[in-house]
Amino acid sequence: MAFQELTIEDLRRILREAAGEVESVDLDGDILDLTFEELGYDSLALLETGSRIEREYGIALEETSVADVETPGALLTVVNKQLATENAA
Repeated sequence: MAFQELTIEDLRRILREAAGEVESVDLDGDILDLTFEELGYDSLALLETGSRIEREYGIALEETSVADVETPGALLTVVNKQLATENAA
């Protein structure tokens, strides 16, 4: 059975719900390799994003895994790796 992955569209929605959106940043553009700082998100916004991902996907992320990622692409990798690990267990 396939597991649900976190997509960039899911992450955009969760970022908007968790911390809003900076007017000067186009979240709908190519944001995978931009830093969260460039996107206007601070560490508190990322913690809230991580909490929402945990609730929505039923996983427990390590606090450092969310705090240490710098880009949306890196966060997608961390979350989807965790989802794959938990799905295989």
